[in-house]
Amino acid sequence: EVQLVESGGGLVQAGGSLRLSCVASGFTFDDYTITWFRQAPGKEREGISCISGRDGSTYYADSVKGRFTISSDNAKNTVSLQMNSLKPEDTAIYSCAATDNVQCTVVTGLGALTWWREYNYWGQGTQVTVSP
Repeated sequence: EVQLVESGGGLVQAGGSLRLSCVASGFTFDDYTITWFRQAPGKEREGISCISGRDGSTYYADSVKGRFTISSDNAKNTVSLQMNSLKPEDTAIYSCAATDNVQCTVVTGLGALTWWREYNYWGQGTQVTVSP
């Protein structure tokens, strides 16, 4: 059974940090792109960062570049998202998703963040709330 399970969400004050984790099981991690998406109430889903399970290439949305860092531990089938300098506008449900249809590279990263319909597997999401 394929599963993606997120953890690490919570309530934090503006300027604080959180670390999200996404543990994958049931598929070959190395062949997939793993992406963190977020969705705030009344807003569209936003892809914020992806990482290639093949070579560790990463890509970030402008909204989080310089504040968030994505990393992976292929031995543990885990992708983490370190979120620093959090802002109230970062408040959302954060979900990880996996696809073998889109690569995460400098050239294709924007597509990986945008084409959410290409994703095969999704986690259930974890709430991140940033207070002013």
